[in-house]
Amino acid sequence: MGMNFKRKLPIPMEIKERLPLTIEMAQQKVKNDAEIKAVFTGESDKLLLVIGPCSADSKESVLDYISRLAELRERVKDKIVIVPRIYTNKPRTTGAGYKGMLHQPDPNEKPDMLHGIVAIRDLHMCALKEYGFSCADEMLYPDNYRYLSDLLSYVAVGARSVENQQHRLTSSGIDIPVGMKNPTSGDLSIMMNAITAAQSKHTFIYRGWEVESEGNPYAHAIMRGFVDRDGHSISNYHYEDLVNLSEAYAKSGLVNPACIVDANHANSGKKYLEQIRICKDIMYSRNHNNDIKKLVKGIMIESYIEDGAQKIGDGIYGKSITDPCLGWEKTERLVFDIAEEV
Repeated sequence: MGMNFKRKLPIPMEIKERLPLTIEMAQQKVKNDAEIKAVFTGESDKLLLVIGPCSADSKESVLDYISRLAELRERVKDKIVIVPRIYTNKPRTTGAGYKGMLHQPDPNEKPDMLHGIVAIRDLHMCALKEYGFSCADEMLYPDNYRYLSDLLSYVAVGARSVENQQHRLTSSGIDIPVGMKNPTSGDLSIMMNAITAAQSKHTFIYRGWEVESEGNPYAHAIMRGFVDRDGHSISNYHYEDLVNLSEAYAKSGLVNPACIVDANHANSGKKYLEQIRICKDIMYSRNHNNDIKKLVKGIMIESYIEDGAQKIGDGIYGKSITDPCLGWEKTERLVFDIAEEV
């Protein structure tokens, strides 16, 4: 009965010593961080695209995808800042299903957390070393953030985690942008409270330490749609939704008012092809209203090499094993279309 304690895992410092960054990698991350933060402070008027697979399920195909993004980055860099999604742990509504590379470095094998910690650090390191990208990941487990803290340039707090005290307080001690998703209920006051908590100073327990946080001035909103009482997806990317958010920010006293709009999830009803239309709708709203333009700093897009999704074990290269994604050709065209509207 109860919990079976299998083995003590190495602490983040030990993993970082085993897999250290080179000086060049550390310098590149500092550069990336500055470019991304400038978007959130308004110093830069570039658009941020947090883009990539729903879940990072295979090192080979994820790095193949990122190599394509690296080429695309060069062609749109005067308009767009690209931050690849390498989401290595996945929230599961019922706990069933693939929980990400952290749990299962090989989706076809049993969970192996030690192997998983090494695998996710290795993948993020390869993206930085080979392609100059310090990426985005989801903070599903606040305690695990330190395993990647020297590699990430963007962190997302999911719709099911945003009400959680530990996520909010940990976000307040992070020195890169943290996006707070609106909760699955769609209640914007919950999201605004989460941003307020993340921008404030706190004293709390973290990894067995008493810690003090400075507050994170780059904590911001992510609009991802929500689900009504009957389980139907309701979108919140529309012009009126963004005006409402702008007004909520105006009353809030928060610094660096900012929003990233998630084009998938409940905004698209997980109909991945709708992301194309939704992105264009968001750009139209930005270009139509200066308050929205100042507020909406970027878009999240779920994209991979192949369109759609597959079951684990189908073995189709570069096709999502979680939520369906936009394939590469459509992604590339969409990014060029967005760049034209910036």
